[in-house]
Amino acid sequence: MALRQASDFAQLSTEIKQAGLLARRRGYYFTRIGVNLLVYAAAWVAFALLGDSWWQLAVAVVLAVMSTQLAFIGHDAGHKQIFASKKWNEITGYAHSGLVGVSYEWWVGKHSRHHANPNHEDEDPDVDISVLAFTQRQGAAKRGPLRWIASRQAVLFFPLLLLEGFALHWHSIRYSGRERTVMIANVVVYLAVVFWVLSPVYAVTFILVHQALWGFYMGCSFAPNHKGMPVLSAGHSLDFLRKQVLTSRNIRGSWFVDILLGGLNYQIEHHLFPSMPRPNLKHAQAIVHKFCEQHGISYAQCGLFRSYGYVLQHLHEVAQPMRKATV
Repeated sequence: MALRQASDFAQLSTEIKQAGLLARRRGYYFTRIGVNLLVYAAAWVAFALLGDSWWQLAVAVVLAVMSTQLAFIGHDAGHKQIFASKKWNEITGYAHSGLVGVSYEWWVGKHSRHHANPNHEDEDPDVDISVLAFTQRQGAAKRGPLRWIASRQAVLFFPLLLLEGFALHWHSIRYSGRERTVMIANVVVYLAVVFWVLSPVYAVTFILVHQALWGFYMGCSFAPNHKGMPVLSAGHSLDFLRKQVLTSRNIRGSWFVDILLGGLNYQIEHHLFPSMPRPNLKHAQAIVHKFCEQHGISYAQCGLFRSYGYVLQHLHEVAQPMRKATV
């Protein structure tokens, strides 16, 4: 059985390679990076020209969106999707992470552990979040304020995402190692520029809107991919193919969803072939879906808003024992 399952992924990999879907797409990425940087720079120019005005909140919204789009490029570079050269992927990743203020080394290490064991209760850092419980065992271990938050996690989930941007900056400074100086400089320069141009009330409001919406957008982009899907524990017998497919969820939608979610809407294909360039994922989707159907492997996909429903439903069910204990 194990040999047969291993050969399943080998067969799928052969189909993907024969379709040429692992080939680099540098033209796509040069265009995407160029547009992102142009819009990002234009937003900061508008910030400088507008001065002390409430119109700066519109700039904060644009910067939140573009910060996430820059982070998507950093994600792709971390998976070596852009260049064949490790060096140029790293240069791209470090540059984009530096602009956003997220440690590239910390994030790549964390994300690599997630890809190796997605939705694993003990080994996936993305299901080890202090204020949330993704299994009842995690819920039972919560104490004090963390338990109170986790018991109401379905209601608090989206409000908590507003803090994700601040958390990413904090973790990047705390765990970044040799990048720490750059991460601290990012924060210092950002605050200096904002408070230089804006009066204190406008400045604080601008920062809150920018960082909260950036964190919210980031969280809403990554949450639908695995949350609410089966959570694995030690001793599971799934092979690589089934482990990646059964714990992942695709999001249906048009080209707009592809841009909005940075290609993460093809999560199943991304987890099976993490170095596949983003624009090729939609072409791989048809091959992978058909293969899974032929081999009796459950393939999850739904609309964006339905995916959030699944996330909230799972969080609500996991928290039920905690809510009962507080009654």
